[in-house]
Amino acid sequence: MTETVVWGTGRARAVLATTILGSGMAMLDSTIVNVALPRIGAELGASVAGLQWILDGYLLALASLILVAGSLGDRYGRRRVFTFGVLWFGAASLLCGLAPTTELLVAARVLQGIGGALLTPGSLAILQSVFARADRSRAIGAWSGLSGVATAVGPLLGGLLVQAWSWRLAFLVNLPVAAVCVWLARRHVPESRDESLTGHPNVGESVIGAVGLAGVTGALVEAPVRGADALVLTAGALGVAGLVAFVVAQRRGRDPLVPPRLFADRTFVLANALTFLVYAALGGVMVLMVLQLQVSLGYSPTASGLASLPITLIMLALSARSGDLAQRIGPRAQLVAGPVLIGVGMLLLRRVEPGAGYWTGVLPGLLVFGFGLAAVVAPVTATVLAAAPDRYAGVASGVNNAVARTGSLVAVAVLPAVAGLTGDRYADPAALTEGWQRALLVCAVASVVGGLLAVGTDNRVLRATPDAHECHSCPVDGPPAHMRD
Repeated sequence: MTETVVWGTGRARAVLATTILGSGMAMLDSTIVNVALPRIGAELGASVAGLQWILDGYLLALASLILVAGSLGDRYGRRRVFTFGVLWFGAASLLCGLAPTTELLVAARVLQGIGGALLTPGSLAILQSVFARADRSRAIGAWSGLSGVATAVGPLLGGLLVQAWSWRLAFLVNLPVAAVCVWLARRHVPESRDESLTGHPNVGESVIGAVGLAGVTGALVEAPVRGADALVLTAGALGVAGLVAFVVAQRRGRDPLVPPRLFADRTFVLANALTFLVYAALGGVMVLMVLQLQVSLGYSPTASGLASLPITLIMLALSARSGDLAQRIGPRAQLVAGPVLIGVGMLLLRRVEPGAGYWTGVLPGLLVFGFGLAAVVAPVTATVLAAAPDRYAGVASGVNNAVARTGSLVAVAVLPAVAGLTGDRYADPAALTEGWQRALLVCAVASVVGGLLAVGTDNRVLRATPDAHECHSCPVDGPPAHMRD
């Protein structure tokens, strides 16, 4: 039996600190690198495609392997896999910090993404497995808020580190964090696993999915530079074939990596669709915003990081409360309103152009953007996990994280081309501003569509003690999509 952790105890605080440090480290690295991109590009002579691969190499490995990583945690122990992932991530961060060329940095980022895949779903699965049911939404809310702060504070910390010495510090800072996280995990986090699982996980299916994502991503990144040449067409065809084969394998396999029964739940499907659209919008905007502030408005790396500080403060103040509110009234209102607010904030950020002042041009959009994030992040995470049986905590967390990272991956691969930013055009303030405004419009539409999808979610999904016979996301007179385990 897994030891149950109760909210408000010292053990609960230690478990939260461990999971926040681990997942926050991975989230921080996703944003802290954005601020360093101009300096990396200048020092290593990277093109737009090179900068895209520095971001997408990490996201590709993370999104491709996060499903099998969630399954490994359910099978072999969530704390064990989480701890191994933290160690791997720290070692890969060291390689990133020492990389002398763009190609070696991309390779190290891929290795870093593997570590991120191992630790990210484990943090949520640990919370879902060890906390008492009545405390889970509160714990996930606290995790979302403080981990979200790590994401939001990334640009500020990145700016400070880049100006203090070099972009390499953006990676080397992970080493002491990883050491503390491993110590806390081994000392305070109870081990948990799904005792019903036997045999070995289906790694082959994960490889097929990884090949699919790699092929499609490679084609999307390289097509604007190379055109529809043989390499791009071959990569795209292999990618589509791999993704189709992965879906077929999940539907027909005896022991699928992602149990199809999860997708019989309408709320699970809609919450993940919302996650994809919102995180695609976020991923695209956060990458371009740092470039826009530094290149077009002349901000220093530190100033561009400080610019997003209001998002950090809003997330810190409101995310845990947002999780509590969703537990009390149901998550649907926040799942709809949050993405709509994010979209409105993005439209306001179109005023961030050369000559714009911070207080009138930058801050209004960031405030609306931050309130939208605080409204949706904790409820959507809690909704996805609550819509899945407890025994699938690791897989459900893996699916949601894979969907989020794939959204960011697609945005980073596609958005520069959609915005007209290829080659070295990101260094031209006029071209960057034009692309920035076009990209914001696309991202705002995606976010609002995600919010509208949430209208169809089950508002009862976060009940602390659901009826054993309660049917989620199915007609009253129809067969249940699944019964709660």
